Amino acid sequence: MRTAYSVETVRAAERALMARLPEGALMQRAAAGLAATCAQVLGRVYGSRVVLLVGSGDNGGDALYAGARLARRGAGVTALPLTPDRAHRGGLAALRRAGGTVADPAVAAEETIRRADLVMDGIVGIGGKGGLRADAARLAALAARSRAAVVAVDLPSGVEADSGEVRGAAVRADLTVTFGTHKPALLVDPAREYAGTVRLVDIGLDLPEEAELEALQHADVAALLPLPGPESDKYRRGVVGIAAGSARYPGAAVLAVSGALRGGAGAVRYVGPAASAVIARFPETLVSDKGPAKAGRVQAWVVGPGAGDEARSVAEVLKAEVPVLIDADGLRLADRGAVRRRSAPTLLTPHAGEAAALLGISREEVEGARLTAVRELAARYDATVLLKGSTTLVADPGGGPVRVNATGTPWLATAGSGDVLSGLSGSLLAAGLSPRDAGSTAAYLHGLAGRYAADGAPAGAHDVADALPEAWRDVRD
Repeated sequence: MRTAYSVETVRAAERALMARLPEGALMQRAAAGLAATCAQVLGRVYGSRVVLLVGSGDNGGDALYAGARLARRGAGVTALPLTPDRAHRGGLAALRRAGGTVADPAVAAEETIRRADLVMDGIVGIGGKGGLRADAARLAALAARSRAAVVAVDLPSGVEADSGEVRGAAVRADLTVTFGTHKPALLVDPAREYAGTVRLVDIGLDLPEEAELEALQHADVAALLPLPGPESDKYRRGVVGIAAGSARYPGAAVLAVSGALRGGAGAVRYVGPAASAVIARFPETLVSDKGPAKAGRVQAWVVGPGAGDEARSVAEVLKAEVPVLIDADGLRLADRGAVRRRSAPTLLTPHAGEAAALLGISREEVEGARLTAVRELAARYDATVLLKGSTTLVADPGGGPVRVNATGTPWLATAGSGDVLSGLSGSLLAAGLSPRDAGSTAAYLHGLAGRYAADGAPAGAHDVADALPEAWRDVRD
């Protein structure tokens, strides 16, 4: 599992470690890892041209010491300090001793960056807030237009480490070399797209057990997947109820059922006006026309996909004493008070537009501050929230680490994909997973299935559902 920690936690761990090490040793560790990674990017260090964009903090010191190491290996290294009188003195001295040069960015930046093979971004560290100032933004723009590989030191300058927000100009890196641990911005959009590939360098930080963010990996998901035992039958494995679809959107019901059938539960009960379409595609589905309250026993409900204005089913499902997933139209129709009063677990699965409507803000505000939005929704509804997007986030109402998932592909942005995810998540709920585990595991599998289904070309939601067994096997194997 990958983890990310807040700036405050990282700084506390750094202070504790520096108290046990000789002065400057921690920065040298970081610089050594940074230089080694840059050497790998360059391939041939001797004769290469490296430019350092240097700010006034320790981030700039890391860049200067790493540049000195590359200069000693024969690279032509030029530092462009934004505030020369405030740049790290020891780093500047080390660079000059190694044969590097220091130039005025106002005079030399354009030509120096144009000829560079690698540009190292050491402008702002993890404490930066807001976008870059004009002089730094100019250097970032020159780097973006150059042919050079752009390597960010710890975090791309201009993005906010704790929130993942980007409030102005920022460096767009091809590679980010981060020290000690991931920072939330490296895992959460919109900042994540500025980081490029992320390489973690271990510098010996002693970090607490509970992180700010968690990102599941194959082994973590494999440990959560429900597997039938010798005594299992369809009811012991769990039954998931699907209250979805309408005369206008019968396909939403079919797609939600398709996801549910591949999610580990033993049976799927369908309630709604699309029974004929569901049975035609999936004859193993148990159907009922008596409404959710009289459909029969289930271990979890999924309500809302394609429901239109069918508020009665949503109200009935919310009264059930089993875990409930609310998606799509169900999010609009569900009474907030009824959601908060539920004693059984609840999982909400909005996309950014739906989250904006629930919070009473704009979609742009949600997309620009996804961590803030998912936490606020979880607290406001006293429910677990899965906020869909390029990085899907799962937050519990009681706080704790937010789960983040990035296994998907842009091809998943297609009609009905979310219905498949809802059915899959609901099936995992019925199989006994907590809302947090069900949502994050489903998002992981759904993202993998999207990659397999697309394989570099457009894919429909039904293709994603059909690829779920392959994703499941990949994780298990």
